Amino acid sequence: MAPFDAIIIGAGAAGLMCALTAGGRGRRVALLDHNDQAGAKILISGGGRCNFTNTGTTPQNFISQNPQFARSALSRYTPDDFLKLIAKHQIAWHEKTLGQLFCDGSARQIVKMLLDECAAAAVEAKLNCQITSVRKADQFVVETSQGEFSAPAVVLATGGLSIPKMGATGFAHQVAKQFGLKLVQTHPGLVPLRASPQELDFYTSLSGVSLPAIAQTGTVRFAESILFTHRGLSGPAVLQASSYLNDGAPLVLDLLPGQDAAQLLKNRKHNRPKAALKTVLAEVLPQRLAQSLGSEAAMETVPAATLAALAARLKQWEMRPAGTEGYAKAEVTTGGIDTDGLSSKTMEAKTVPGLYAIGEAVDVTGWLGGYNFQWAWASGHAAGEAL
Repeated sequence: MAPFDAIIIGAGAAGLMCALTAGGRGRRVALLDHNDQAGAKILISGGGRCNFTNTGTTPQNFISQNPQFARSALSRYTPDDFLKLIAKHQIAWHEKTLGQLFCDGSARQIVKMLLDECAAAAVEAKLNCQITSVRKADQFVVETSQGEFSAPAVVLATGGLSIPKMGATGFAHQVAKQFGLKLVQTHPGLVPLRASPQELDFYTSLSGVSLPAIAQTGTVRFAESILFTHRGLSGPAVLQASSYLNDGAPLVLDLLPGQDAAQLLKNRKHNRPKAALKTVLAEVLPQRLAQSLGSEAAMETVPAATLAALAARLKQWEMRPAGTEGYAKAEVTTGGIDTDGLSSKTMEAKTVPGLYAIGEAVDVTGWLGGYNFQWAWASGHAAGEAL
């Protein structure tokens, strides 16, 4: 058994950052992953360009049973800190919208940067390394398909349950449970919603239609675009709201954000009495949606009560999802290792010295738009500084 200072299980965003940080401090680090390549999820993120951070990151952009937990790590490793690393490796980037930063080129540049930093810090990375058990005697012993590894510290960095085809498993949660740590119930997050059987035909008929909207559940509101799919709804605003949606709760959509729908229809009835209702709707909505909601009837013939009901529907479109597309299509996993059992400064388990948990494995889930990567960098850095 090789004498390591730390064994990091999971070579994703958080694990790579933790490894390069600890290795850079002179720690002897083993980085283990069952996949055949490091950073598998990084490579597919942002359409292959990796939305690697968000300049507007605050603790308010994260979901957790303890909303303050992420504050410490996020304050000590910021988007600017990651941009300095990007600059060091001369990776060109751009801002899309809402503070979202992407590579000009490929997400492969980010993975190469992290692996180069790990190599410079003498991190020993082992890929295609199946882990069969983790136990602790005087030290942690990790049994794998490539032999046994021992160290006084183990870091759980294998992520959550989302996108199993990329190798995601509940491994970190299982090990945490094995060592007596509590878990917060997990759910698919940032995930498309499925329409009820009664409404499915309607949503299917509009598949591919996209428009700006405000998606709301409870008091949480997201103003971005939505997308009708052959199974229900997706698009950034819907994905954002999905992480907050409780079972049975409705999703409420404003399809005309910033507009008074009732006044608009009233004005058109007065100013364009001969225009068909669907023609009027097409002024402010995508054509197919306008045709679906409208009719050939001239505005002057449409009763005021009908227009009022339509206006109300446009401003408060209610969808009661039949469910989500599940972990297969979810970008993240909400819930995970309970933060009450971890130090917010070091990410170490309070009751199991030497056991750390970082990234998506922990009950900290970011919004869409680079926030989850920033949590991976920040939590990985926090643990790497503590090892």
